[in-house]
Amino acid sequence: MTLPSLPELLAGAHVVALPLATRFRGIDVREAVVFEGPEGWTEFSPFPEYDDAEASAWLAAAIDFGWAAQPAPVRTRIAVNATVPAVDAASVAGVLARFGGCRTAKVKVAEAGQRLADDVARVRAVREAMGPEGRIRVDANGGWNVDEAEHALHALAEFDLEYAEQPCASVDELVELRRRVKYMGIPIAADESVRRAADPLAVARAGAADIIVVKAQPLGGVRRALEIVDEAGLPAVVSSALDTSVGLSMGVALAAALPELDFDCGLGTSALFTADIVTPPLLPEGGGLTVGRVTPDPERLAALAASEDRRAWWVARLARCHALVTSD
Repeated sequence: MTLPSLPELLAGAHVVALPLATRFRGIDVREAVVFEGPEGWTEFSPFPEYDDAEASAWLAAAIDFGWAAQPAPVRTRIAVNATVPAVDAASVAGVLARFGGCRTAKVKVAEAGQRLADDVARVRAVREAMGPEGRIRVDANGGWNVDEAEHALHALAEFDLEYAEQPCASVDELVELRRRVKYMGIPIAADESVRRAADPLAVARAGAADIIVVKAQPLGGVRRALEIVDEAGLPAVVSSALDTSVGLSMGVALAAALPELDFDCGLGTSALFTADIVTPPLLPEGGGLTVGRVTPDPERLAALAASEDRRAWWVARLARCHALVTSD
């Protein structure tokens, strides 16, 4: 594959700002750059706090998805989970209602400024809304130390957790926590310890997780993520990074190409936006998404365009990351 030049990328680049229905990851608006390559539309949307070295993997993924043919899918539909931000218990039902037919919910916990009691109330509300057949997983984004995580999982165990995602930040902590809670039968999943690690396979080698969470953009693209899953030898869940529908289609392509997929995927997050650039957005229907590329609506691209100063910020970032990608 011949890498596109920076002028090629910028010629069709759209910087967009999508409003969120509920504050998530500390933000109310999600910004992204989308552009069209020979293979279709693609997305570059590393979070603003990530440095250029980390963000360059996201650009490599975007270029690969837009300029190279992708691995063949082995399934045509992907079951997805609802995502419940760190809202109060009374707001849970309204959040779940945005995710059509999902049988699984991922619930954010360990939010800064909140207490374990808030997490327990939120997870209880999810269980009550979904009933005994619903599947519930919690995601702490590395927010607990080992003792806090052990205590929290004891408190949440009554809700029959499918797994706990990134309860602690480091691989060593995950190893110790997994040892402590193994008798409880709650699997440990690693997310940040895979996608933000210099060595994404360290988790598997250390025996620090039962499941790995993979995201196409942070790992450098669909092909690289598939390689990591294969080398790790662990069950995988494909998730999004709060992408637009274009970025979600990249995650769907990854999930569709995995040889085995035993868990519902975190690719229904367009439901967290009040507006998206694709008409209709890539929203869960009957608890799943159809595999395939999507194309933005020109009117939505215009309506959701970021401000000029934010466009300038993203263009400068794109240029810096492009220099890193093309120097490798």
